[in-house]
This record gives sequence, structure tokens and C-alpha cells, in this order.
Amino acid sequence: MRAVCLQHVPFEGPGVFETSLRRRRVLLERHLVPQDGLPDDSGDLLIVMGGPMSANDSDPWIAKETAFIRKALLAGNPVIGVCLGSQFMAKALGAVVRPGKALEIGMTPVRLTPEATSDPVFSGLPNSFDVFEWHGEIFELPENCMPLAASDIALQAFRYGDRAYGLLFHPEMERAGIDQLCRECAVDLARTGMTAQQITEAAWPHLPALQRFADSLVGALIPCER
Repeated sequence: MRAVCLQHVPFEGPGVFETSLRRRRVLLERHLVPQDGLPDDSGDLLIVMGGPMSANDSDPWIAKETAFIRKALLAGNPVIGVCLGSQFMAKALGAVVRPGKALEIGMTPVRLTPEATSDPVFSGLPNSFDVFEWHGEIFELPENCMPLAASDIALQAFRYGDRAYGLLFHPEMERAGIDQLCRECAVDLARTGMTAQQITEAAWPHLPALQRFADSLVGALIPCER
């Protein structure tokens, strides 16, 4: 099997998704889209990662990637979109992506929606839990999608069909990924008044639970080989 990962900057990679895929003997193929362009197809699982740009930017590659994601979604292919990736998914499905009323950076409490109790992945989570975030834009719920989790500021997760999940938060994060975000996006930190040490120390205790969630999400879309 083969998973395709669309990256937008080198420092926002698949994180623990890669570990989960390797354990399932799934080949991971990475594409840094602004530089390399898009692959020929979305593979057996499409993972769309984050980035500091906006889904509303006018760069030609953004329109092409949005169309690529829309094609995968409408075909019923498995898709995971994280942060910017979830915004691309929402836009591909006709929803509005817009600035939120505040930056959500670092650990943020979210709560499950009533609809999440019937979802095969989210139903196993507590009613409220903390997630790692790094974004300023949010999305409205696309048509024909199920809302799964929300913070006080924004919808945090949705499902389209049975096999496509948009996550505004980052379940894939490892310590190295947080360090890179803090270094590469220091301007965002300055806007919030937080330090890299504060972000890291707050996130560290929650990473194992988030990583287990990331693995369960991959497992729901690509079961382990026997």
C-alpha cells in the first residue's frame, strides 16, 4: 500500500503518521507541493499537512492542490487533513475559510460534538481533551459533513463520508516538530506573548495521547496487515 503526504513547508511533516504507516508496511511518499508540484494520484491514503500560508492565497499551486483534494474526496478516497490541510479540505468542499477571532497556538481544550459519539475514531475520546494547535484561520462546516470537535473559537474536526477527516489541530506532533514550529514561526509566538519553552512544556505531557489518537486514525483508514 502507498500513502501520499502533501507538505507545504519542510518543517511541517507527517510526524507520527509516518511511524504508524511504517508499522503497517505502508510506503509513505512525500511531496513538497509549492516546490515539487502534485503527484499523479492520491494513493491509498492522502495526508495533507499544515503550513503558514492561507487556503485563500492566490498562488496557482493552491488552486491546483484544492482541486486535487476535491477529486480525492469526491472519489471517496481516505484523506487526513491537518491544520492548513483541513482548511484545504473545507474549501475543496465549498466551505468558507476565514481568519479566526484569535490565534490558537499551543495546547487548547476542545470538546466532542454529540455527533462524535457515532464516529469510529472520535467516539473513543473523552468528552473534552487538550490538543496542540498552531493556526490563525478557521473553517465553517462543509455541507454534508459531520462535526466532531470544537474549541471556544472554532470547529476543530469534521468527517466527510466515511473515510475523510479534517483536523484543525495537530495530533501528529513530536517534540522535534514543536521545536521547529517555534523556531520557524517565532513571529506567531511574539503575537501571543508566549515563549517556546512555555509552548513545549505545556505540550509535552499531552503528546502521547495525541499520538495514540493519530495512530488510531491511521488504523481506521488503513488497517494493519496480518
